[in-house]
Amino acid sequence: MNFDHYHYVPCLRWKRGEYQAVLRLPDTTKQKFTPLIQVSEFGYDFEKKKEPKTIDKHIEPFAKRVHDKWGKLPCFVDLKLINPSVRLGNGVHPIKYVFDDLRKKGCFAIPVTGTDRDKAYQQAIKSILTKDKSSVCLRVSIEEAAKSSFTKDVNSLLSALNVKVDNCDLIVDLGAPNFEPLDGFSRVIQAIIKKIPYMTKWQTFSLIGTSFPNSMGGIKIGVTTIPRYEWQIYKILIDRLTKAKLRLPTFGDYAISHPDIPDDLDWRVVKPPVKIRYTIDDRWYIVKGKNYRDYGYGQYQKLSERILNSAYYNGPTFSWGDEYIQHCANGGKTGNLTMWVGVDTNHHIVKVTQDIASFYAS
Repeated sequence: MNFDHYHYVPCLRWKRGEYQAVLRLPDTTKQKFTPLIQVSEFGYDFEKKKEPKTIDKHIEPFAKRVHDKWGKLPCFVDLKLINPSVRLGNGVHPIKYVFDDLRKKGCFAIPVTGTDRDKAYQQAIKSILTKDKSSVCLRVSIEEAAKSSFTKDVNSLLSALNVKVDNCDLIVDLGAPNFEPLDGFSRVIQAIIKKIPYMTKWQTFSLIGTSFPNSMGGIKIGVTTIPRYEWQIYKILIDRLTKAKLRLPTFGDYAISHPDIPDDLDWRVVKPPVKIRYTIDDRWYIVKGKNYRDYGYGQYQKLSERILNSAYYNGPTFSWGDEYIQHCANGGKTGNLTMWVGVDTNHHIVKVTQDIASFYAS
């Protein structure tokens, strides 16, 4: 794995809307980013009052979807969202199964671990590294990186995995913090980065985070703009790190999602709104309608019209997502929730890769 700060690292749950969004990207865009792909968490069946399927069934299609939708380009793969105590029916650790399957399909996948993962997870990671002769990605929270014991924790993990730091990728994950005040928080991040050990040796170094809301419930019907604080603070931070002659991180985010998905939603009664989350310079331009259960999918056509009539629409050739929005604004088929995630994610990835290129070109 090799890329620098001109690259992009979006964190994706690899559900249908997201992987279809990635599939529809042009190859020129795919070369500009490396996804951090998470095996999605279990959903909960409120009717049967249990998780809807076994871990075996849950992860069985994962490698095929990575291969079919992303191909053999490099990616990071993380099982952080899966309960660490879960095992397959035959007792195999889920991450071993996933990487055995990815290996069979010829995928270029880098396993992700962290200083907080349990012994069984680390042992499974070590066996993957031994078999694949690959690098490993260390993903840590900003809180972990700030600990006085962080250098000791990193050294202990590298020793346990029998891997050298120059064969490791580092991702510092901000999660979804309170970014304000931006300048003050950027100073905090800079101070933490300055203390991270082996900063010049990590194979790649990325900083990811998001300010995207965890619910659309607090967003009013109509048009709302939400700051992309993670992008704004990144630009401030790069200026500060450049002046301090410190290593520049690659930008990453959670696309149009929040890292914490509520696990108590009963989808038998939840009424999600029709919406478009359109990424623009430094902000999201959100057009929200009423819930589709009571008011139908047809609202999406009117919302698409509002995007086209705004000052922010990039035109149908900008991305597949933009083309789809124009298609719907002209009376085309509206699709559904999954399709809308794909539309918004596809536009977002293209927009961010162009934002990064423009920022470093200026």
